[in-house]
Amino acid sequence: MRREEIFAIVKGHAASVLSISPETVPWEGKLVELGANSIDRLEIVTMTMETLGLKFSLVELSEVDNIKALVDFFHEKTQRGAA
Repeated sequence: MRREEIFAIVKGHAASVLSISPETVPWEGKLVELGANSIDRLEIVTMTMETLGLKFSLVELSEVDNIKALVDFFHEKTQRGAA
């Protein structure tokens, strides 16, 4: 799956959880800048994991600090066939 496709999934989940337009989710931004609290961020990550069919420890996300890094993380997981 391409990064752009994963970004579209993350944008859709962020928009759903935060009740915002997907177009307002920036590639280089942070979910917290969009008003996401820790529970919102966890929900967005969990929803994306489910959509992509991935399972991993959330501790692996400790270095992820923005949306681009999150998309890159998911892209790497999908490329490895992690499930």
